[in-house]
Amino acid sequence: MNADAKNNYDATHITVLHGWEAIRKRPGMYVGSTGERGLHHSVFEVVGWAVNEVLAGRAKSVDVTLRPDGGVSVAEDGPGATVEPAGDNDGPSLEALLTRIHDWTRPIGRDVAAVNSAVLGPSVTNALSKCLTAEVRRDGTSRLQEYRRGVAVAPPAVLGPAAGNGTTITFWSDPDIFETVECSFAVLEDRLRELAFLNRSLDISLTDARPAGELRSRRFRFPDGARDFVAILDASAGEPVHPDVIGFEHEVPQMEGTVEVALRWSTSRDERIRGFVNSWPTPCGGTHVAGFREGASFAVNAYARARRLLTASEPDLSFDQISEGLTAVVSVKLDRPELEGATRRMLGNAAVRTHVAEAVSERLGRWLEEQPDQAAAVVGRMIRNARRI
Repeated sequence: MNADAKNNYDATHITVLHGWEAIRKRPGMYVGSTGERGLHHSVFEVVGWAVNEVLAGRAKSVDVTLRPDGGVSVAEDGPGATVEPAGDNDGPSLEALLTRIHDWTRPIGRDVAAVNSAVLGPSVTNALSKCLTAEVRRDGTSRLQEYRRGVAVAPPAVLGPAAGNGTTITFWSDPDIFETVECSFAVLEDRLRELAFLNRSLDISLTDARPAGELRSRRFRFPDGARDFVAILDASAGEPVHPDVIGFEHEVPQMEGTVEVALRWSTSRDERIRGFVNSWPTPCGGTHVAGFREGASFAVNAYARARRLLTASEPDLSFDQISEGLTAVVSVKLDRPELEGATRRMLGNAAVRTHVAEAVSERLGRWLEEQPDQAAAVVGRMIRNARRI
């Protein structure tokens, strides 16, 4: 650009994009990529909205269906979105839900599951779909509205009487945006199962009705939460050292949230610790996982010292020695989570470390005291392994 061109550059040269135009122009900013990962992110924006309707108490279940025509349907049985532009106390209007990110997005608090790294909502999916339909069943009437690439074709139309309430969003991802529009059943299944483990009130199903192969259907509901999660993770890890899955859930006002922990030791030599913040996985760990490590180390060493299982000359067991064969899930739900980095893979809230450590130390220490036979098997194995080194 020459000097004259630079001097002539002003606000008239700037193009400001809004709504669906901005999302379609830069889809990677909203769903991460235009490959398979971005496609699934787009699906989870709608799933996340439906899941949070259940967590908010407005719905009881969510059903996700991969359709024979290539579409994806997500249905929830809440009161049904309002079709009036102004909306009402039951939630945003259908128009806001499907076209306006900032009108719909809620702050990530302890009662909101972060199904994706950012909670943007169905408006992103709508903009990146060649077609989307929303059927609303409310007050005995069913209404349908169709969108094309984020733009409404017409106002909601009355279909007829409805037997129940709820909202079903069906969309066909745009092949002009995505490199593939074929969803992976396995990817969706893994994440939906994970969400059900981390949210006990969630009842969610996944059905694959596509023509290739036989119809597959899964329903996920886990009343024991993280305990069920550990039992599944631990199933292929070798024989359990103790039969019980240790678990607890505890509210901690000082960190403005809750902590749920479940753990069990097996004869495996591997450590498997999974951390989550508001249902979002944190593979890089963070303060919640650091607090768990500190609390478990304190409880085990305090028990070993009190029972004189370690001699006075022996050092405390390191966490590496304690965690051999350990499977654990550490899930915190916070009103103000501080997730670090663009991919939000690590928790940074400083207060969480101390309070999770205290909760784990107290609850694990209590279990060791109350289950002497299982405690002896667990801690005795650690000490024997440590003395072989």
